[in-house]
Amino acid sequence: MLAALVVSCRQVIEAFPDGGGAYAVSKAHLGTQASLVAAASLIVDYVLNAAVGVSAGIEALTSAFPALYGASVWLCLGTLAIITGLNLWGVSESAKVFTVPTLAFIVAMVAVILGGLFRAHPAVPLDTHFGASTEAVGILLVLKAFASGCSALTGVEAIANAVPEFRKPRARRAQHTEVWLGILLGGMLIGLGILIKKFHVVPQSGITVLAQLTEASLGHNFIFYAIQLVTMVLLALAANTSFGGLPVLAALLAGDNFLPHMFGLRADRQVHRYGVVVLAILAGALLAASNGNTQALVPLFAVGVFIGFTLSQLGMVKHWRTQRSRGWMSRAVINGVGAVLTAATTIIELISKFTAGAWLIVLVIPSLVLLFNRVHRTYDRIGSLLGIGQTPEPPAKQESLVVVPVSSLSRLTAAGISTALSIGDEVVAVTVCFTDPEDEASDVSFRDRWEQWHPNVPLITLRSTHRSIAKPIVKYLCDIEAKDKYHKLVVLIPEVQPRRFWDYLLFNQRGVILDRAIRRGTANVVLCRLRYRLQQLAPRTSGDAPAAAPSASTATPPPG
Repeated sequence: MLAALVVSCRQVIEAFPDGGGAYAVSKAHLGTQASLVAAASLIVDYVLNAAVGVSAGIEALTSAFPALYGASVWLCLGTLAIITGLNLWGVSESAKVFTVPTLAFIVAMVAVILGGLFRAHPAVPLDTHFGASTEAVGILLVLKAFASGCSALTGVEAIANAVPEFRKPRARRAQHTEVWLGILLGGMLIGLGILIKKFHVVPQSGITVLAQLTEASLGHNFIFYAIQLVTMVLLALAANTSFGGLPVLAALLAGDNFLPHMFGLRADRQVHRYGVVVLAILAGALLAASNGNTQALVPLFAVGVFIGFTLSQLGMVKHWRTQRSRGWMSRAVINGVGAVLTAATTIIELISKFTAGAWLIVLVIPSLVLLFNRVHRTYDRIGSLLGIGQTPEPPAKQESLVVVPVSSLSRLTAAGISTALSIGDEVVAVTVCFTDPEDEASDVSFRDRWEQWHPNVPLITLRSTHRSIAKPIVKYLCDIEAKDKYHKLVVLIPEVQPRRFWDYLLFNQRGVILDRAIRRGTANVVLCRLRYRLQQLAPRTSGDAPAAAPSASTATPPPG
């Protein structure tokens, strides 16, 4: 199975060097819905791979230091946070950090395998008592063993999904990496399998099989603890394959309008940070729900990825039949055999692990496909309303009214009125006065100062019996909308942009309150919150450079 997957993934890398793996293959040759099933299965696999990698690494640590067993969940979450931070730092930078522990783990496994092969008896006596078995050795047990063993093959597809993360020539480097991954993984599985049979190692509570093999081969000494630490680091960092693959896959889905477009954005260090963060959150939730127990996660592990494997293989068969390039028939046969093997494995995984948790995957994958389709329909609707891809009508000046809510005279008020006069045919300022003597007196004083200021903009006072500035303004706007006199009705809210986060506490939240109320209470009002930095409002001397333009946040609710 491993050989078939490695050969297949090499072919996928060659045919689809832009990454995406099973999703890209299925999209090109099996149709949209098949590609979404492949994408959903890969996302499930990536999340589980991240959780299982971290939990397995912590199990290696607690095997060497049993006193830490009670803190497994916190150790898992802390390790996941470190890996997430390294990936947010940058893909190339994180790869350099992971190189040393990867090489150390390979050396450690070679030492364990060679040490065990040259020993006639285990260096440390092992408990080989398996306990009472409730199941006879038969075809069902063999199939369960095969299904569990296939969990070791997940991650082979990650290279094909993340080809764009390699340096140029990307496809060739990714193919070489895929081959070496297969050689190393196959060699380790065979070597460790021989030692398990030779030393009669059986699963034991509180210590991993790998830790038992290390004791048997090299003894319970300093080397044992060193190898357990290296194993812990490597297995935890094995989650990094997910951080390399899922963000790229999410970016491809976002580019096809099946996920929010923010997943396609890259940070300064060429990192799809939204994909990284969402993966970390989902993996962390799984670790917390399973109490960091690897055995609770493994039954869910391989089902999803083998669905993707099967779709990828079937798509590649069609790819070679369509291309008909030199040697296409032999390549199609390889992928066809691989499709049969992975399809059979998928069925075995589902049957043997259904009651152990695989039923959850059967629900999650269709739910993700429904989510993808819902997002796509939403983008189709938005694109239709915005006329994306179409040539719009020529710009034309339209009659408009700009409404500026005000509460006092200040440089901020003056800046807002100036901007309104620049963008609208008519401008009115509105203020709210509550029906009590204090507010009535303040309103009279405010109107007198407005007349003295003489901005050539009428000031309309809206009276309210309730202590709310939002309701009377929304009612006023609705009345204007009902008259249908203006082609555009714009509300401009001038406000201060605080310099620091905590400075927000020093300013009222009038803009936020009006924003929410106007969005909910009107149909076609264009809302603009005009944010000025304090230094932009300071008086300028003759030698000062012109202030930068204020930042504006605008929003147009969909037609009512």
